[in-house]
Amino acid sequence: MLPTTSKTQRTIAAVLAALVFLGASTTTDQKRLSIYSSVANYTLLVTDRQGREYVGLLEVLEPLGRITARIEGQHWKMRFNNTDADFVSGKTRAKVRGRDLDLSSAFLIENSRGLVPLSSLSTLLQRFLGNPVNFHESARRLFIGDIATQVTAQLDSSTPPRLVLNFTAPVNPTISTEPGKLKMVFGREALIPPANNPLAFESTTISQANFSESNGTAELTIAATAPLMASFSNNGRTITVAATRQASAPSAGTPPVAGELPASESPPAPPIAPAPASSETPPESAPVRRPLAIVDPAHGGTERGAALSEVLAEKNVTLGFGRLLRHELERQGFAVMLLREGDDSLTLDQRAGAANAARALIYIGLHATSEGNGVRVYTALLPREGPDRGPFHAWNAAQTHSLPLSQSIAVAIVSELQKREFSARGLAASLRPLNNLVVPAVAVELAPGPNGVSDLPSANYQQKAAAAIADAVALQRPSLEVHP
Repeated sequence: MLPTTSKTQRTIAAVLAALVFLGASTTTDQKRLSIYSSVANYTLLVTDRQGREYVGLLEVLEPLGRITARIEGQHWKMRFNNTDADFVSGKTRAKVRGRDLDLSSAFLIENSRGLVPLSSLSTLLQRFLGNPVNFHESARRLFIGDIATQVTAQLDSSTPPRLVLNFTAPVNPTISTEPGKLKMVFGREALIPPANNPLAFESTTISQANFSESNGTAELTIAATAPLMASFSNNGRTITVAATRQASAPSAGTPPVAGELPASESPPAPPIAPAPASSETPPESAPVRRPLAIVDPAHGGTERGAALSEVLAEKNVTLGFGRLLRHELERQGFAVMLLREGDDSLTLDQRAGAANAARALIYIGLHATSEGNGVRVYTALLPREGPDRGPFHAWNAAQTHSLPLSQSIAVAIVSELQKREFSARGLAASLRPLNNLVVPAVAVELAPGPNGVSDLPSANYQQKAAAAIADAVALQRPSLEVHP
């Protein structure tokens, strides 16, 4: 039955407490590093050790190329693409490309993870990638290559005045207001400050726009003497900020937006800060929470999954794939809960319990295989179980109510994959934890591409599949949101 044991409940609580899955808010006590590259933009947790900040090197490099690692005594040896490296636990000197490299503090090994000091990350990545790296260390934002998104601002003389922000790439900020301010928080975009910061405007209504960055995010704060509203256009490359008309409807040419929208042309929502009928300061508007998707990279910890090659384990492929899928879903406007951020062990019951407790719109499990080619998309094949007992569902048939929608989503994913020239097909299987989930759920199994097994850890191959999955889920979002 659906209620779980106390041990599993404790594990679920720990998982939910450790992961941030509400899109409009971030946990202030978690340190984060954001990495921006031409392959993927992603965020990692930062760990404090010995009074210094550390990050997992495997997690940093995994979305950027093929990587394997092994432990030999005190040595943590890894290979990234064609580059070999050797780190020693407790030592500040490493060897990369056969040359010595000094770290700012000692290399650490914890639970098979290799941790490097954050302050050495720029030097390390330049050695591995051969590309220029620009690290805003105090803000924990790292840019690889020519990847920066720039913004320009122009205030026109319309009534009410409008501030037009043009970006060099699509953006999808979280938008909120408070008295006298409109804030845009950019969690995944490689936004850099404008040439002049802060930007000052000759207007008594919209006076200033200020850029700041901290803890892996960038923020634009627009100061005004009237409530503001924002609208997206130009496929997410333009945001127009305008003062609301006092005691009148907003102009049809600048539809307002509430909270956050995907970086695409979307129907407008009511104003985020409508003008009050009186002269009192409007109350603070809370950010809108995005719909939640759960991504579950299969296996982890001592459970390595399938041996995809002599050195490549399924658990490593699914984790990298999961991070890229999280990014693609977030670009579509979803908040994403990744069930494991590192090399962690979770039982099937724990995965199902965490997903059910989170009340997500959709669950996507990720697998990998060295057999066949392309992608397989699974939905549950349910056993015959007894009837539900009041609010309790039969554990192995908990998917019953959501199965028709799960099947529709699987068909949409297969279709999007085929559009991108993947060999894709849908299957039904008695595959846990799909059977145990009350929310719509699919499992995606990544198989080799044109280059064989070497495609499985390829960030480009995974990215292509992740984009197709996210596009399909976004198309199904209206059905997901009305699903009881």
